[in-house]
Amino acid sequence: MVNPVIIRAKKGEIAERVIIGGDPARIEQLTSLLEGPKLVNSNRGLLVYTGIYEGVPVTVATHGIGGPSSAIVVEELIMLGAKVIIRFGTCGAMVKGLGIGDVVIPTGAAYNQGGILYQYLKENICMATAPNYEVLNSIVDEVVKSGVKFVVGPVVSSDAFYAEDPDFVKKWTSRGIIAVEMECSTVFALSSLRGVKSGALLLVSDSLVEELGFATAEELRRYVERAGRLSLNALIKIKV
Repeated sequence: MVNPVIIRAKKGEIAERVIIGGDPARIEQLTSLLEGPKLVNSNRGLLVYTGIYEGVPVTVATHGIGGPSSAIVVEELIMLGAKVIIRFGTCGAMVKGLGIGDVVIPTGAAYNQGGILYQYLKENICMATAPNYEVLNSIVDEVVKSGVKFVVGPVVSSDAFYAEDPDFVKKWTSRGIIAVEMECSTVFALSSLRGVKSGALLLVSDSLVEELGFATAEELRRYVERAGRLSLNALIKIKV
């Protein structure tokens, strides 16, 4: 493995347990839940903090938007010692009955052939991209205990934020997909390829099947506080 070039942290500055998210505002909010958070990277706006949660070292990191950005961050976090990674992100609901701030827990992530994963796999196949069972089980346990409204099921990772339309929704929901986001397939695939554990907890920020609007970071803030704690609670229970 080459040395990291984007995440300018040193070995020992990244915990074995990591939460990643696309929005720097969400990552900064998570640091308020940590004891003694230290900024270990700000290069390219990809904020990375390491601190303590319930006596356990934890890193929270920004992965940016989409597969390529998240792949760089995941690869480099692994180079620096990450062993368990939970993506704490947002998604667009594709089933009715989900509201802003409700939780989606992915059991797998579909994706289109080509793109970044073709660069890794070097053939036109779609590998199984699923969370590690221990991570998935830990997340579900924490969410169930909290009483928060949630659904569990497969999502689709899209590379094109503005390409969604009614045909997109019809196609993917007919295959059992419950939400769309942009990074889970990459995170799950790379984790499998690199031998680390990963999973995801997503907050609904909008809907492709109901008129909910698109929630801003500020509008999601109270949901992030609640779900962030659930993600951290799940993370520290996972063996490394």
